[in-house]
This record gives sequence, structure tokens and C-alpha cells, in this order.
Amino acid sequence: MAKNTSLYFRIVEGRNLPAKDVSGTSDPYCIVKVDNEVVARTATVWKNLNPFWGEEYTLHLPMGFHSLSFLVMDEDTIGHDDVIGKITLNKEAIGCQPKGIDSWLNLTRVDPDEEVQGEIHLSLELMRDTKRSTLRCQVIEARDVAPRDISGTSDPFARVLFNNHSAETSIKKKTRFPHWGETLELELDAEELREEGAVTVEVWDWDMVGKNDFLGKVEIPSACLRKTPLLEGWFRLLPLGNNEVDTSGKLGALRLKVRLVEDRILPSMYYQPLIDLLVESVISPAEVEDSSSLAMLEDVTTIESRQDVAMTLVKIYLGQGLVVPFLDYLNTREVNNTTDPNTLFRSNSLASKAMEQFMKAVGMLYLHDVLKPIINRIFDERKYIELDPCKIDLNRTRRISFKGAASEAEIRDSSVEMLQTYLTSIIESIVASVDQCPPVMRVAFKQLHKRVEEQFSAPENEDVKYLAISGFFFLRFFAPAILTPKLFHLRDQHADTRTSRTLLLLAKALQSVGNLGLQLGHGKEQWMAPLHPIILRSVASVKDFLDKLIDIDHDIVSSVPQRAVFMPSVTVKEGYLHKHKAEGPQLLSRFAFKKRYFWLTSETLSYAKTCDWQVRSSIPIQCVCAVERVDENAFQQQNVMQVITQDNDGQLHTMYIQCKNVNELNQWLSAIRKVSIYNEHMLPSFHPGVHRSGKWTCCLQVDRAVTGCSRTHSAVTLGDWSDPLDPDVETQMIYKQLLHGRDALREKYLEMPEADLSPSNKEERINSDIHPDGAECNVQLMKPGQSVAARLLAVIEDLEQAHAAFQQREKEDAACVILNP
Repeated sequence: MAKNTSLYFRIVEGRNLPAKDVSGTSDPYCIVKVDNEVVARTATVWKNLNPFWGEEYTLHLPMGFHSLSFLVMDEDTIGHDDVIGKITLNKEAIGCQPKGIDSWLNLTRVDPDEEVQGEIHLSLELMRDTKRSTLRCQVIEARDVAPRDISGTSDPFARVLFNNHSAETSIKKKTRFPHWGETLELELDAEELREEGAVTVEVWDWDMVGKNDFLGKVEIPSACLRKTPLLEGWFRLLPLGNNEVDTSGKLGALRLKVRLVEDRILPSMYYQPLIDLLVESVISPAEVEDSSSLAMLEDVTTIESRQDVAMTLVKIYLGQGLVVPFLDYLNTREVNNTTDPNTLFRSNSLASKAMEQFMKAVGMLYLHDVLKPIINRIFDERKYIELDPCKIDLNRTRRISFKGAASEAEIRDSSVEMLQTYLTSIIESIVASVDQCPPVMRVAFKQLHKRVEEQFSAPENEDVKYLAISGFFFLRFFAPAILTPKLFHLRDQHADTRTSRTLLLLAKALQSVGNLGLQLGHGKEQWMAPLHPIILRSVASVKDFLDKLIDIDHDIVSSVPQRAVFMPSVTVKEGYLHKHKAEGPQLLSRFAFKKRYFWLTSETLSYAKTCDWQVRSSIPIQCVCAVERVDENAFQQQNVMQVITQDNDGQLHTMYIQCKNVNELNQWLSAIRKVSIYNEHMLPSFHPGVHRSGKWTCCLQVDRAVTGCSRTHSAVTLGDWSDPLDPDVETQMIYKQLLHGRDALREKYLEMPEADLSPSNKEERINSDIHPDGAECNVQLMKPGQSVAARLLAVIEDLEQAHAAFQQREKEDAACVILNP
């Protein structure tokens, strides 16, 4: 049974942060660490003690994690950045909140003794005789210990302690991956073993001047050794203890949203009955609308979880090649249950959410092609644009002229001109993109158009069939992407205040275009009137675009591959990076990285001198066997990753690539891992350093071909629209929703309320419950959907029993493992 862990966190805002600069303010940003590995960095909010970030992330961590930390830093242009404070949440604290954490948390001081990381490989054996006993501790190696020296490494040694006895290993210089291979022995009295205590193994960084730095410890109760005389394995290094002191808000606070979803995933065969029921809902729809498993799932889905359920269902049906029938089923139900066309798809129903998530899953690359050039232009030009007279600030814009500041009328006229230019570019790009739109998306819209036209066929409802499509296409896809480009991966950072206002005005205008201009002049924002003419002129071209969009053969999507969201030839990610020049004479680190343009598809990782360069070098994705970070001290450079590949002869080759910041590094790591996730021969370990001067900089071993000294993280990825399809994980999520709503389903579909039964019917039900041959027989009182509900509840029960059996087996297998977190 596999383990699946997803961690969702949102860094909302900070308040009352202390001033770190002479100006009386700070320039705060947040660093996010999972088990002391940096996974994200927010933007810097300049000169602000109450910053708003609003940045959110999803991490998939199949191997689990131990702690999540948020460090608030003050950025300095000269010297090192200052640490303001931190918040650390362990996995247990997050997991005990079913709905997650959403609160203000006070920052605490950073204690170096708490900043430990890594693991140590030990073998402990208790050897007894009649008079004395010996505790033999073999200290084999350690990995990923914290860097404590300016070189980015440490000089670690280990110390074993029990009662008043101690012994130490030798010191390994300049490494975070020490190999000791030493055996330490402590001679013990028989009485000492009867006392309650613990064997402690500490790891320290040796310093020639000053005191040694603490790197972590492992504590093993003596009772464990008495019970299991020989213990061997990797043990996580732990801090000295929780010495964090509540500063009562003196260091400020962060508002955080954190949620942990952790599941045990069963083998595929256990989920197949539930998949069959879900497939049956769309390929053989029930005559009664509420009698399918999908309808029952919607009944028990809460408003808070509806978006997650919708995304999961979209992935399941994409994997089954049935996403169009699935959406058609939901949309048909929604349309048939709507009497007023003005309310069509206005609620957050499962149909509405499924269409939104479907567009993100299959249309994000298309969205990028259409919007990215104009979004980049808006960010680069950073014009001051404002139409609302109440918000125009004459001091925000100045002209190089003897007249000084521009007047309010001049600002408004300039704003109208710029907005018209931007809006024209956006609309022209959209209406010219018919051929770029994914075929499966076009077919889904064609089906939606057909259902709406059938339901609202009256002449006065002529525009409803257009509004149904444009409501999703413009209002729920393109307009939100313009409003918040970062959430759609159009930009790496949120817009500043000025650019954000421009984007908001453009999003409002595009919403009016999506509404075909029908609501113009009816709102409170009459100051948007100067844009009304261009909006109305765009309506005809938008209708023509929608007509062309749905002019497609329905069978064209039948060849869409299983288990894939995007076609192999599509570029998943691209951009300039710096590639290490390995061949030729050794260069200084800063000159050894050459700027190259990279393209990533699900088939190749390619690069060339520029994006227009004709000659490209390519690496087949199927040859990738690890994608990992590189230690800073390897090249004395930050944000370096390595792509390890294996050729036909089994030889390993490593390419080192530098990214401009930690967020770009994590995005490329995640993207390459996702496209190579089904590769065979993935490496279990790697070297986070480089082989230089005859040895590895990480573990100091001489042999270039020696096994890696650190575990790989090939399954750790950032969650987004490009997540690979995993039917087992997705079906597990649906099972959990149904499990939570099991009682509601049983009550609605299987239990007949007493109030609905007359006395004669009650007697009839009692007498008809059991057939003479022993079978249940209550046909007269069967509710609509009862048969499907009974099958669905039986599947839920079978899955529940399978989980319980596997968990019991895990407990039995782990019974002999005392300590190895």
C-alpha cells in the first residue's frame, strides 16, 4: 500500500513586524522550508511592516515529511539579509486539524540548536555476560547534516552517551555527508542496564575557535535495547528540544493557511469497482437524473470540497478518455434543472466547478500562448492607469514638462487610450486563437452549446447559447488569469499595486465582453463608460469566434491518449537557464555557466544558445533517472540543479543547470520530475556535490562511480495543472468523500421514512422484507436510485475493509521496528 501526502499552504499576510532598517521599516519576504529544504520564497514587500503576500503552494510529498517552517526575512541590498523570526509547524500539529490551519501565528526567535537536519546510520548492539555488559555502537555514516561553516559544509563528529559513559568518533572535515565506519564501545555495569534511561548519539560540528555547533541527536531508550539487543537503520537527527519562547507578538505574526491531506493508496484492483460505477454514470445515464453514482457524489460533496472533487473527477475521466461525456452529463443536468436562463451556471455547482477545472487541466498552455505576450507587456510598461475619479492620484504620474503634474482629465484620457490598446490586443489574440484551442476543449463547448440550444430554443433566448460558453471561456478562464497572472503561472510574482489596478480594469472590461455587453450601463461603475464602445464593437467578433470554436468534428478527441493531459509534442516549460560547461579547461565557477534557452516536453529536454537558434541539443526524457538540487558549496553558486541520465550502455551522465532564483529552481525540478515520473531505473540515491579534484565535494569519496550519499526526491513535486494523472490517488479521494457522506446516502436512498408508510404498508414492508427463499424483496417500496446506492455503499464498505486489512498488516510488519522515524 503506497503513501500519498499533499501539503497545501498559503502565506496570506504579516502584521506588526519589527523595523530592521534605519528608515524605521523593513523589506520582508518569507522563505518556506519542508524538513529544512527550501521549497518556496515569496516576493519582497518593500518598506512595509504589515505586508500582504497572498502566495499559495501545493507540495506532493509521497515519502511524507516532519516539519514545515516559515522564516520571515528582511532583504538588504548590502550584506546579509536579517532574520526577523520564524514559525515551525510539525506534521502532527497540521494533521490534527481536519479542515486545516487558518489563523494568525506569532513569530518566534530562531535558535541555531533547533535548526538541525539530516539522518545518521547506526548499529547498536547490547552484549551481555554475567558480570559486565558492553554497548557497541557502530557509527556508519550521516547524510544531509546542517551546514554550520562559511564554506557551506561542517566538520562533523559523533558522540555516544549513556549515563556517565561517552565515546567519540573522529572528525570528518568539510562535509555534510560524513562516512565514519567506526565502532564505539561503552563498558556498563549490570545495574546500569536495569535503570531507565536512554542511549544518546549526538552529532557536532567541530570548530577550532569557539564552541562546537550542535547538529542533532538520536535518543534510544535502554528498554528498547533490552527488548531488541540489535538495532540498525537510519535515524532522523532531532533538535535539543523545543526551546522556542513565545514572544507574545513582539516579532510580529503571520496569517497562514495550511492543510495536510494524507492517504494510504491501495493497489489498483481495489478501486476498479468504484471506477466502473463512475464510468457507468456517463456511458449509461440513468433515466432518473438523481439515480447515478455521480449525482449521489454531488449530494454528499460540501461546498468547501467541491472544487477539489471537481478537479479529481476531471482527472479520472481524462484518464478514462471520457471527459467530454462526463462534462456533458453534468452540464445536461444543470441545463435541464434551470428554468431562468439568467441563472444558468451562476452557482458553484459541480458542473460549474468541473468546467473550470477542466479548462485549467487541458487549456493552460493554450492560455499562455494567447495571454503571455500582452501580460508581459503590461508588467514591463507599468503604466499608471485609473478611470475612477475617486481614486485618481495626481501625484502618481508626472510629465517631463514645464506644466508639472498631469490634470485629472489628462490622466483619464491617457488611461482610456492605454486600456483600449491593451483590451484590443487581448481580444484580437483570443478571437484569432481558434486553431490553438485544444480539440477536447472545443468539443466540450460544442456539447454545451447543443444542450443550451435545446433547452432555451425561444427566439428571445438567442444569446443564451453564446453566454453559456463565454461565461466559462471569458469570465471563468481568461478574466481570472488577467486579474491574477501568478495563479495561472503567467508570471513568477504578483503584480505591484499600479500594475494590479491595470489588470483589474482589464479583467472587468473582458468580463463585459464575455457578457456580450448586455449589462453595460446597469452597474454602479459608470466611470467605465469610456470603454463601452470598444466592448460593444467586440461583440460581433466574439460571437463569430464562438461559432468557429464549436465548428469541430466530435470524433476528433477519440484519439486522445490515456493518462495524459497534454500532447507529447507540446512544450511544458521553457526559458533561459545557465548550463554548466563541463568540457574543456576548468573555469572559475562564475564563468563555467553559460546562458542557454531550454525547452521541456514530455519527450525531450532541449537547449540552444537562443530561442531562435536552429541547432538544438536534446536529452530524451526516458533516459532521465534523477533530477535533484546541488549543494551551494559545489560551485559556490545558489539554485543549481542536476539532471542525471543513463545511456544505452548503462553509463550515468550529469548536466548541471543554474536557475535565477529558488522558485524557478523548484518549478523546473517539479516539471522535469513530472514528465519523467513513469520512467524505469530511477536512482534511489545521488551526490548533491560534484566530483572535483579527485573526490566528491559532498561525501569526500574518491570513486566517481560510488553510490550516491543522499536519497533522491524524484516524487516530490509542486501541485498545479500539469500534475500527472494517477487514477488510484484520484479514486481514493472520491472514496473518502463518499465515506464521509455514507450515512446521508443510506438515509436518503435506502431508508424509508416512517411518516411515508401507512399502517398497512408497514405490515406489508415487514412481510415483504424477506422472500420465502431468503432473498430481500421489497419492490413496492423501492426508492429511485436504491439499486445504484446499494452498489455504491457496498463498494465503499469493501474499500473500507481493504484499508483496515492493509493497515493491520502494516502494524504487524512494523511491530519489531522500535525506532526509525
